[in-house]
Amino acid sequence: MGRRRGLLAALTVLTGGVLLLGAAPAAAEDPEPFPASIAGLGDSITRGFNACGWYFDCTARSWSTGDSDRVDGHYRRLTAYNPAIEDNRHNNAETGATSADLVAQAAATVEQRVDYLTVLIGANDACADTEAGMTTPEQYRTNIAAAFAALKEGLPEAKIFVASIPDLYRLWTVNKDSATARETWETAGICQSMLADPASTDPAAEQRRMNVRQRVLDYNTALSEICAGYGENCRYDGNVVFNTEFGADEVSRWDFFHPNAEGQRRLAEVTFASAFDPR
Repeated sequence: MGRRRGLLAALTVLTGGVLLLGAAPAAAEDPEPFPASIAGLGDSITRGFNACGWYFDCTARSWSTGDSDRVDGHYRRLTAYNPAIEDNRHNNAETGATSADLVAQAAATVEQRVDYLTVLIGANDACADTEAGMTTPEQYRTNIAAAFAALKEGLPEAKIFVASIPDLYRLWTVNKDSATARETWETAGICQSMLADPASTDPAAEQRRMNVRQRVLDYNTALSEICAGYGENCRYDGNVVFNTEFGADEVSRWDFFHPNAEGQRRLAEVTFASAFDPR
């Protein structure tokens, strides 16, 4: 009996091992559904300012919520994956907005009950009349954190994509040799912290530009860290937008500052690749 029991036990173990080895692998988790609604938060870039005309918002060409086939923004791309998103979009960005305005935009977004939103904010915090007038990194962080706290409380399940602020120094570089651009920047008073005296090669002017660039980097660090602390529902672009070398042909000929339609298309392309992994 002892040998028989031992044999049966051995067979049981062996059979169990064979069953385990022969078992089908566990089914992969179902991919997360693509969003059925979208909101864009931010400033004039998300409003599509100067992307289709002279000094007005052109939300149809927004990299985030626009429906233009020329730009192919997030909203339009997402309709291919989830048709339920069609006509369920909100552009809550404001031309001229700074980080201080993001809390109000977040509140509006909560009321709309969206399940996906984009954030691109901070260029106007750095684009002050003077270097001294720029938003401090500490205040910028406080403003962003307050807005994200409101989003987390009001839309805890919503997915957030955070785009880094573009490199304003690069913007100066690609257009500084254009007399028209220099005149436009001066006449319209555009982003004087960076673009004042655009032809100057004085060490002080170059240091000022680099200080503005560093301030943008500081803001992007705050965005990255706040998004990381938000949890799995927030994704930062890893400085993709900041590192993208937008060319002169992707900037508006009206102000030599905002993305034109091609610039919005490029922005949509690089950010969508960072926000989603289409299956």
